[in-house]
Amino acid sequence: MQKFDTIDQIILEIEELKMKWENFKAISILEGHIMEYNDDYRFFEELGDIYLAEGMIEKAEKAIDFALKLNPDSATGNYLKGFILINAGQSKEAIPFLDKSNKLMANNSEVLRNLGYAYAISGQYEKGIYILKRAQFLSPDDSLIKEDLAMALIGSGEVLEWNAILRQVQKNEFI
Repeated sequence: MQKFDTIDQIILEIEELKMKWENFKAISILEGHIMEYNDDYRFFEELGDIYLAEGMIEKAEKAIDFALKLNPDSATGNYLKGFILINAGQSKEAIPFLDKSNKLMANNSEVLRNLGYAYAISGQYEKGIYILKRAQFLSPDDSLIKEDLAMALIGSGEVLEWNAILRQVQKNEFI
């Protein structure tokens, strides 16, 4: 097992491994140190994030739930919990987690995208569209934001604006 001097070094190593898609190596390192750092929510957030990337949703949710028990004010933990809930079709339940994450980590376009999407698919189109437009302002080239905004506009009946955004998305995909 690789030796690290601090938990921060472990987290940095895990982030590097995730960037290289060496997720199972990252899991092995985390599991090797989990008893030593079982009170650090970041370990469980990292596990949850990796499990999500690998499609292990049930394990991801358990890891994130435990991380939030250790630190209910974690922006990342709240974001990941909201993301899991949206993907489980529980958008209304996701909103409080995503809203809290947004308050803790303001102006993060990914958090705003998911929050806006959750509001829109919960039927609160106006609020969802407003938040998605904020996300688009922060990350104007993000096609996922544009797609979610277009979906929200369709749902709200704003077909002309939706059409313009759809053209932008198509234009960016063919460049």
